[in-house]
Amino acid sequence: MLTTFLFVVLGYLAGSISTAIIVCRMMGLPDPRSEGSRNPGATNVLRFGGKKAAAITLAGDFLKGLLPVLLARLAGMDDLGLALTGLAAFLGHLYPVFFGFEGGKGVATSFGVILGLSWLTALGALVTWLIMAFTVRISSLSALTAAALAPLYVWLFGLPTVYVAAILIMVVILVWRHRSNIRHLLAGTEDTIGTDRPEG
Repeated sequence: MLTTFLFVVLGYLAGSISTAIIVCRMMGLPDPRSEGSRNPGATNVLRFGGKKAAAITLAGDFLKGLLPVLLARLAGMDDLGLALTGLAAFLGHLYPVFFGFEGGKGVATSFGVILGLSWLTALGALVTWLIMAFTVRISSLSALTAAALAPLYVWLFGLPTVYVAAILIMVVILVWRHRSNIRHLLAGTEDTIGTDRPEG
């Protein structure tokens, strides 16, 4: 139980490392919490910082979801411990203790967590995102669709129930964090991939 607690704390602290803010500081860019959509994530960094800064941010956000789960797996954690560690990393990204609890929306970090829990589920989510991105060319809709189907993929692949529960929790939070995007989608004003208009 103590080991589980320690890995949950590790996951949260890893998630609390805001890649967007650190990358912007190191590259002399504005604080992503005060520019564009004011979201410290790769999509917003791309708007004002360019592809390189956005790519580094994306990689960092992805890895801080993946690595804690992999470390917990190497340490022999059970399924519940792995699920809790991943969920903690995701929550750390959303509410980072090091940055005033002002975090991003969690798409890249959640994908890292899902990959750590199940590569098959991650592959299904990635294929879903790619199909949606090439079809509708709306990043938020693609991410929300991929996330919404992830629990179904976990269930179809016969993976542990705690994985389904953890991923379902992340999906619910992702939808909540994307509520402004959903309003834009319903109004037909959401940004398409390649545009740089702030998302309000």
